[in-house]
Amino acid sequence: MTQPAMPQPSTPQPSNSNPPHDLIGIGLGPSNLSLAALLEPVADFHARFFDQRPKFDWHPGLMLPDARLQTSFLKDLVTAVSPTSAYSFLAYLVDKKRFYDFVNASFENISRSEFADYLAWVAARVSTATFNVPVREIAFDGVQFQVRRDQGTETAANLCIATGHQPNIPDWAPRQLGNRCFHASEFLHRAPNVAGKRVAIVGGGQTGAEVFLALAEGGFGAAASVNWISRRANFDQLDDSHFADEVFTPDYLRLFFQLPEGRKSGIVESQKLKSDGISPSTLREIYHLLYQRRHLSAGEHKLALLPGREVMALQESGEGFNLTTHNQMIGEGEALQADIVILCTGYRTQLPELLQPLTGRMEFDSEQRPRLDQNFKVLWDGPSDRRIYMQNTARHSHGIADPQLSLMAWRSASIVNDLLGRQVYDIEQCPPVVNWMSEPSCADAGTVAA
Repeated sequence: MTQPAMPQPSTPQPSNSNPPHDLIGIGLGPSNLSLAALLEPVADFHARFFDQRPKFDWHPGLMLPDARLQTSFLKDLVTAVSPTSAYSFLAYLVDKKRFYDFVNASFENISRSEFADYLAWVAARVSTATFNVPVREIAFDGVQFQVRRDQGTETAANLCIATGHQPNIPDWAPRQLGNRCFHASEFLHRAPNVAGKRVAIVGGGQTGAEVFLALAEGGFGAAASVNWISRRANFDQLDDSHFADEVFTPDYLRLFFQLPEGRKSGIVESQKLKSDGISPSTLREIYHLLYQRRHLSAGEHKLALLPGREVMALQESGEGFNLTTHNQMIGEGEALQADIVILCTGYRTQLPELLQPLTGRMEFDSEQRPRLDQNFKVLWDGPSDRRIYMQNTARHSHGIADPQLSLMAWRSASIVNDLLGRQVYDIEQCPPVVNWMSEPSCADAGTVAA
């Protein structure tokens, strides 16, 4: 299904000159940073990546001191396809003179702040990364892409769009957010003083758990109460067992991509806890804290866990809010009051406005999501040698691994190989442990069995 054409701005006359850039990337989160790092050593290829932020900064509003990655540090920007790259996490450790300390620490999961510092370290070294450059609009003149910036227009033969996700604001939340009701992505920016306040946290995933723990520990003042609301039936842990992790492999992604469109959404929903559960270590800390408060501490217990509740309405009441929830266990409505409401409600995919001149030429599915091929290339009616790649927008077509760090390096290498029309990176793997479709062996893949 093709989306109806949108109003088109005036289009520049086609240029007969070769585009000065082979690729322009828009957005410099981890995904495009991975692509930039893997393109860096490729000779005779000119890429440029733009980001409107003044510098690289990965989820700064949620960089809580004790927050940890839910995946291995080896699944960094490059290691899965280029283990000797100068942009690996191990190269970062060596450069920072902390390799042996890191090894001796034997971290089960590394801190998110250290991984963010690694990402910023790479961003400062990749020559094609340019910050503080907002891109206003992208058009196609029949020969090349016109990328309009405040400082002028640049042209490119190909694009890679990775502008990230937008905070998901529920319909019942106020349109104008502020210091009393805000999305968790702004948590540290708001730095709420909750002393003596009633706080409601909405959302039962990892972010909700981290915010609950931070407030329960009193780091932002002694709250009068903290209510953690989730529509999930319980506060369930991340399923990161050995076989669950098999869905975060290239072979599984390839299989999933081939499935009928109507079958994919149900599978993605059934795998929710493989990508959006709470880390066992976080749940352990919360339970220990609750035990301490309930049984070993003097004073009133002010912490409440409220799973199985869906928020139906939020109304302002004086300086606070009235929340109406539906208790799915007993099938009845409930009400509670809060002075501060924190929305840990995740993110949603949204096409950036700068693509409006091109959307009328792109293919979309029944849910108005862009159709991508297996190599993350947008299906559109332009010339076959003028490509638009998109990152972090293919969960519906490629599976739950798409927006995660797990296959980031592999996905970027897939784009590099497709872009250059040759195998720059060897991305083939030994067939998976789980036989999703057939029964190949490592020997079939050219691997010598021990």
